[in-house]
Order: sequence, then structure tokens, then C-alpha cells
Amino acid sequence: MKYEIIHRPSFSLLEIELERGEAVQAEAGAMVHMSPTIKLETKAKGGVFGALKRSMLGGESFFVNTFRAEDGPGSIGLAPAYMGDIEAFELDGTLYAQSGAFLASYGDIDIDTKWGGAKTFFGREGLFLLKMSGRGIVFLSSFGAIYKKELHNERFIIDTGHMVAFSEGLDFNVKRVGGLKSTLFSGEGLVAEFYGTGTLYIQTRSMDSFLSWLVPHLPKRD
Repeated sequence: MKYEIIHRPSFSLLEIELERGEAVQAEAGAMVHMSPTIKLETKAKGGVFGALKRSMLGGESFFVNTFRAEDGPGSIGLAPAYMGDIEAFELDGTLYAQSGAFLASYGDIDIDTKWGGAKTFFGREGLFLLKMSGRGIVFLSSFGAIYKKELHNERFIIDTGHMVAFSEGLDFNVKRVGGLKSTLFSGEGLVAEFYGTGTLYIQTRSMDSFLSWLVPHLPKRD
């Protein structure tokens, strides 16, 4: 399997070349184009209950598509539903990501939801994180560009709406950015304070902030 991410970072497209017999799993609706040698299989991965858990709690679609090169080598193009970046993670262990970030995976990757605890109750990205474990490659999407921050037994604060993923060795708490007045009127709200040693992946734009800007400009019914 070979891949290339083009048109970064605003309108990223993931192009994957598969040899005969190779397969990649992707979020439902992510396919942009594919070769006629590629065959599509759609199923509820992990059974009905596993798929419901990911769909209702993890922000992912109920069905997962498997694209397999059955009739010879072929290529497939994948993209998220919104503008932004795509990042490839060569995984040999565990990676945590915000709900809705999963785009595709290759290899032996298990994707599950992980309860974030009471600390995430007020986090805008929801109560659950995606837990991706195994060995292979995971492709995640973001709203805006993705950049990474290496932490070495230190603390780092980001807005909850800008978190994409983080590696093992990091944990976080959600807290107010300042006093009650700052939390209510500064436009910043709540933040996630990460601590430990690992890699934090951040998106340069927030979907919540974008919607807060967009909604007042939408036409209103008379």
C-alpha cells in the first residue's frame, strides 16, 4: 500500500494505491474516486452493538466501508466532509482522537470509544474519545491544518475545540480559562490542559467557532 496526501492543508485529499488483495477501511461517504478494480463491501464493523456504540457515542458513522483491490492493483481517493487537513499516523500501540476525526485505516487497527470521564462533561467535543489500537496506519481529518506539539513531562493548554489527537503518555483535564467572567464573555470558554510526555495534534480552526460566526449570517425566515 502506498499513499499520498495532496491539496493540503485546506482541501486535503488522500490517494491510496493498493496491490491486489490489499484493502483499506474508510468512513462511510468518504470515497471521492476509485479504480474499477476496487470492490466495495459495507458492514457494521464489530457487529450491530459495536457499530451503534461508535455511531452514537464516538461521532462516527454506523457503517464502515472496506475497499479491496480484488481484480488487480487500483487506487482510491478519500476526503472528509469538511474543509481541512488529513494526517497519517503509523500506529504500533494506541492513539486517542476526537470524535468524528477518523477517515480511514490500513492494517490491523481496532477502533473503539473510550469514556473520557467526568472531566470531559463540559468539553465541547463530547463525552467520548476514539481509541485506536493495533499496528498499521490511521488517517485522521481535521477542520483546518494539523500541527503537532511535543510534550516532555510538561503541561500545555489548548481550546477544547482544537484538539485532534494525542498519543499514549498524555492525559488532560478540562477547566475554565480564567474566572467566571472570562469563561462567559471572553469567547474562549473551556480549555484542555494536557500533561505528561507524548505528542499532541492540534487543528488550526474550530468547528464550534466557525459555526458561531456563520449562523448569524444565515438568511432568516420571515
